[in-house]
Amino acid sequence: MKKVIYTLVILAFMAVGNETLAQGYNTGIGLRAGVGNGLTVKHFLTEKGAIEGILHSRWRGLVITGLYEVHNDIREVRGLRWFYGGGAHIGTWNANRGNTPWGEPNRSYTVIGLDGIIGLDYKFTDAPINLSLDYKPAFNISGYTGWWGDEVALSIRFTF
Repeated sequence: MKKVIYTLVILAFMAVGNETLAQGYNTGIGLRAGVGNGLTVKHFLTEKGAIEGILHSRWRGLVITGLYEVHNDIREVRGLRWFYGGGAHIGTWNANRGNTPWGEPNRSYTVIGLDGIIGLDYKFTDAPINLSLDYKPAFNISGYTGWWGDEVALSIRFTF
């Protein structure tokens, strides 16, 4: 866990030197709270295109998700954008430690799947804070296969 935090800090300092794009920030690092709680890092590659990495817990396991997102302005509200995108995830779910409503008791699963995402992204004008509210359905291709359409989350990030 320390290595992950150190890596995020180094990436944040590297992003500070970049020119700020029209959306108000290049990189945001923060917390994600929802069905799965964890960490989020979003970095803009272009004015509209961003990549996001999410590391979160789910069913007493750990899931890593990578997404590509397209952001579009909402002209009526400065700093507010809507976005959509997709990507993939890999992780583990551990039924050994809890009473899950699915799967076989006392069994762990390694899950690999595809994700979609749609949401709102708001960057405060006078503060280095970004809020994001999104819906991220997923489909597991391997492990415990199936559709998981219950993931809604709020992310709060420190921006550079």
